[in-house]
Amino acid sequence: MPAPRDPRPLTGEPLALDLLNTRWMREGAVQDLLTDTDGLAVWLRANGLDGRFTADATTLRHVLRARDALKKAVDGSLEEGAPLVDAVLAHGRIRATLTPEGPGEEAEFDDASWGPAWLAARDYLDLLTTAPDRIRGCAHEACILHFFDTSRNGTRRWCSMAACGNRAKASRHYARTKDT
Repeated sequence: MPAPRDPRPLTGEPLALDLLNTRWMREGAVQDLLTDTDGLAVWLRANGLDGRFTADATTLRHVLRARDALKKAVDGSLEEGAPLVDAVLAHGRIRATLTPEGPGEEAEFDDASWGPAWLAARDYLDLLTTAPDRIRGCAHEACILHFFDTSRNGTRRWCSMAACGNRAKASRHYARTKDT
């Protein structure tokens, strides 16, 4: 039996934002990929984590905790979100290693069920280190998706120009033509 497809409208963002994007809007209603372990399996597979971690109830609970923490940090404030993200990060660490290719790092977890949650929280720290001003929420008022702006000039506003950007332009055009 083929694996279920990923129903989300935006995928491929960095792990932390991809976790936030497991909730999205469709026809005015919030959709949630992580309502059960089947959805968790889809998310793990989409991020190449399915070979390392199991989509079970405990892992799902930890991933939901990380998603809530990241949402508070990204959409709220770092002051509010930092203790929640830190609580997830407390379940793992980076161990320095020496590999045949040279110095390396390896993530270690108190319990493997914390792995995906910890990796998403750690990824958020990396994004903050790289370019915190490029972590964005879609500018469309009816969208709850997030993205990391990789455009050259850093002015991306929409999760997708084809979806939200086009809807916003169509709305503005309709408002202009309606008044004339």
